[in-house]
Amino acid sequence: MRTSTLGSKGPEIGVVGLGCMGMTWAYDLHNRDDETSVKVIRGALDLGVTLIDTADIYGPYSNEEVVGAALAGSYRERAVLATKVGLVPGDEGRRVGNDGRPEHVRRSIDESLRRLGTDHVDLYQLHRVDPQVPIEETWGALAEVVAAGKALRIGLSEVGVEEIRRAQAVHPVASVQSELSLWTRDALAEVLPYTEAEGIAFLPFSPLGRGFLTGSISSADELPADDFRRSLPRFQQDALTANLALVGKVKEVAARVGATPAQVALAWVLAQGRYVFPIPGTKTPRYLADNAGAAGVVLGAADLAELDALPAPTGERY
Repeated sequence: MRTSTLGSKGPEIGVVGLGCMGMTWAYDLHNRDDETSVKVIRGALDLGVTLIDTADIYGPYSNEEVVGAALAGSYRERAVLATKVGLVPGDEGRRVGNDGRPEHVRRSIDESLRRLGTDHVDLYQLHRVDPQVPIEETWGALAEVVAAGKALRIGLSEVGVEEIRRAQAVHPVASVQSELSLWTRDALAEVLPYTEAEGIAFLPFSPLGRGFLTGSISSADELPADDFRRSLPRFQQDALTANLALVGKVKEVAARVGATPAQVALAWVLAQGRYVFPIPGTKTPRYLADNAGAAGVVLGAADLAELDALPAPTGERY
């Protein structure tokens, strides 16, 4: 696995990480298999995939337990372990709510460490900024976590440049996690150029368009009944059918360079900056190996230009 540093001051890690959310949350929950998920996480480490990303809300809470089981013993020292705080189970029918109160951060890190079976995480991230709590207060609490030795560095998720600046005034920002893929490019306008200039790692989630860019989904009916993608605008049948044209172009490039569509989609993300580390999610060993192989795919200038020219997808993100 090709490696780079997690931002200008971070540790050396594999350029492709592993997002663990789908192992216990959001995707095909009836086929949850914790034993296989543990094997996938350990297999990732064997492939040089060192950044393992989870969050307390995934499950909720069960995802950290699965990751903790996978990293028990000597596996822990091989991983750069990242988790998140700031989203909580919702009430009144909401899927999730926000909680950026300092007391919530202080309590949550201890609960996460217990579930993960470790005395510290390598990266503790604010999952979403709580609009009811000034970011300086939440970020100050995360800085306290670092001072206590419970996290080595802290990051943000789904934020704009102004929020990053406000956080930086309190404590260094090690990473920013936001969606980035061939069909979600918002971060390219301002956030990614800023993080690149500041030496902040950028961690794209859903770099495969929630699986769509792999070319394996041609109809919404193929998704499990409890899969949350069924509710997303881009996966409604009319939009999905229109978006298949994007996948067709990805397949053309893949055939030309001798790679899979997933590898091409990830290689394009990797080409967006020196501190860009996509965290595709999977709970399948075969897809894990496919994703890790993207680190070795080289896209030429003509390939990148063709992918850059792809039109915007039909449908909003959410």
